[in-house]
Amino acid sequence: MSLQNSQKQVDEWIGQFKEGYWKPTEQITALVEEVGELAREVNHCFGPKRKKSTEGIKEIGDEIGDVLFSLICIANALDIDLDEALQKAIDKKYKRDNKRFERK
Repeated sequence: MSLQNSQKQVDEWIGQFKEGYWKPTEQITALVEEVGELAREVNHCFGPKRKKSTEGIKEIGDEIGDVLFSLICIANALDIDLDEALQKAIDKKYKRDNKRFERK
């Protein structure tokens, strides 16, 4: 699924609700919460922190999906084309970091 299709699907889902998109400050807070959940799960799987006995099993992929959903909400609310934004970021990396790391 392309980012454009994802943005459309999220917009259709949000559009069913009277409240619509949250304010940007509320959305960024939700994003930070989701990134925190992702970080916690990565730490449980690969770091020194072990889960509490009361904590359920979560998938890292599911947490990444939640982060993406939150990012898409922010982009949609601010009318940002994520395909375009990602391509700009990729182009920047290729130009700026082309000689930064040792090649294989």
